[in-house]
Amino acid sequence: MEPSITAAADHQLVPIPEVESQFSSLVYELSQQVQGAMENMLKMINEIDQSSTEVMEEMEKCKDSALERRKTLEEQKDHFQRAAYAILNMLNNH
Repeated sequence: MEPSITAAADHQLVPIPEVESQFSSLVYELSQQVQGAMENMLKMINEIDQSSTEVMEEMEKCKDSALERRKTLEEQKDHFQRAAYAILNMLNNH
């Protein structure tokens, strides 16, 4: 073999302990990134849960308010209808 090829081959060979050390570092770094991402996701999930609860409470209030308003409008409608029938009866009797 030519010396340049042998030298190139020698540079490519890395001792096993060094490979294991690099691999361990890589795995550790990756696990740290995953842990950070999971912590961020947990924060977002908690924020979403809180927002969802607030939205559901607001929707319930709006629903109650709408039902109350509907009841009031139906009562007003009944009063106007009674008044209109009373006026029609008075006009028909005269």
